[in-house]
Amino acid sequence: MVKKTAVQMDIFKEIPQTGENIKENPVSEKRDERQVKESRKQTQDTAHILAQKQREISISEFFLKNRHLLGFDNPSKALLTTVKEAVDNSLDACEEAGILPEIIIVIRQIAENRFSVSVEDNGPGIVKNQIPKIFGKLLYGSKFHTLKQARGQQGIGISAAGMYAQLTTGKPIRILSKIRSQQESHQFEIQIDARKNAPVVVREDTIIWSNNDVLKEHGTKVEMEIEANYKKGSHSVDGYIFQTALANPHATIIYYPPEGEFVKYERVSNELPVESKPIKPHPYGVELGIFIKMIHETKAKTLRQFFTSEFSRVSPRIAQQIAESVNLNADQRISSLSPSQIELLYQSIPKIKIMAPPSNCLSPIGDQLIISALKRQFKADLYYAVTRPPTVYRGNPFLIEAGIAYGGELPSEEPVEIMRFANRVPLLYQQSACAMTKAIVSTSWRSYNLQQPKGSLPVGPMVIFIHIASAWVPFTSESKEAVAHYPEILKEIRLALMECGRQVSIHISRTRRFMDQEKKKSYIEKYIPHIGEALREILELNKAEEERVNNTLRETLEKSRTKIVLKEAD
Repeated sequence: MVKKTAVQMDIFKEIPQTGENIKENPVSEKRDERQVKESRKQTQDTAHILAQKQREISISEFFLKNRHLLGFDNPSKALLTTVKEAVDNSLDACEEAGILPEIIIVIRQIAENRFSVSVEDNGPGIVKNQIPKIFGKLLYGSKFHTLKQARGQQGIGISAAGMYAQLTTGKPIRILSKIRSQQESHQFEIQIDARKNAPVVVREDTIIWSNNDVLKEHGTKVEMEIEANYKKGSHSVDGYIFQTALANPHATIIYYPPEGEFVKYERVSNELPVESKPIKPHPYGVELGIFIKMIHETKAKTLRQFFTSEFSRVSPRIAQQIAESVNLNADQRISSLSPSQIELLYQSIPKIKIMAPPSNCLSPIGDQLIISALKRQFKADLYYAVTRPPTVYRGNPFLIEAGIAYGGELPSEEPVEIMRFANRVPLLYQQSACAMTKAIVSTSWRSYNLQQPKGSLPVGPMVIFIHIASAWVPFTSESKEAVAHYPEILKEIRLALMECGRQVSIHISRTRRFMDQEKKKSYIEKYIPHIGEALREILELNKAEEERVNNTLRETLEKSRTKIVLKEAD
């Protein structure tokens, strides 16, 4: 027992003093309280310090640090992105004003890695008080809240290019604009206050704008100095302008590169694209949060009025079906709906059959114009294009157009060349990440007499042209370089490619038969003189009669060949 008690006492000795022991150490007690207070004070001070560091950042500051998201991740791509944003704005402005576009692009090399970029158009011009906001404020535009086909949407592109110019060279963006009703033109030099996402007007004046002593009637010119590199090739400014001319056959584009002679792409059509009309959102494409927001902001009084006025393709009868599916009255007041009833309404929408949204918000290129553009740019044997009927993804209407150029002078031992477009804008980067490339690779081109390594692009003398027209193109990033892999989009692209593939297969089969027949014809022609000699000996013909026999045989062979060709053409 004594031994066990000794062990227990040793254990208690290792435990810190408590109870009566604390009372016996007042100095230790004060020291512990002071440490606790200092610890609490330090924690509070740290929280206050962290709170003082918190601040709101503007969209300009965000993209200033993340410019790669907008396509300014390297000097070569920065030059292309700058030209692209300015040209897209010019084309949109001209088309909205009903003007056939004529765009002049000038790139001058100022230093080893510094370039001056100028883009001039014959558009309607810009009202004076709007110029600073359009070019000096990110997320400022007129297209974000409208559902219709347009090249730009967010109002980021051209102002981001100006911000990149300011960041890399310190120079402001220069704008010259004239509207038809005014004699003088407005000239601005603008920088961006990134902290406030606001324009700073460095200089403003009015001038008389003339080109070669000819007064400019209307238009806009944007000029900026940027840090960049110029390279030739399909992924350069040259390739972008070439493809832009291909997808916009109604535009004349004049291009002055830093090296070499200027290039002029004449328009092949004097008709503007069909004007796209803004539409209201379709019920199938609206998410719950947006649906709740629409209910809270609507001016409609009843459920019926809300559905028919805020959505496309919703008639009073459809609105009543949606309401009745959750045991509500279509004439019930919006203000009386509870959150649970709103959610039930939203969940009932997919169960009601609603017509697809209208397609007049789209403006396709058209198969005939695609063929004309391909003929202008490529020397081939076969040209074909197809425009698919409009369809829907997430409630957003879209349509797919595809065209091909096959044979001729195109390289036959290389993978096919792909040209991707979204709302008439070329997509030059991130080809492997794009839904269009995936659709091409997943199509069985061997069925159409083309070689295709497993999991790769087909090989052969062919150019594939794919265009998606949509009120809202689902890009994979803000740089707008690849289309997301929506199943509905992939399906439509494959169907368009399969139709083009059938035409290629028919052409290849016809060409092979023609070559076989030509080979047979050459064999027969080789033996015609021998047949003539044999007939002369048998029938005792003279030389002139022998020649007539040979000519008759040749004419008969040619006629039979013509009949075969005509039959195949039919």
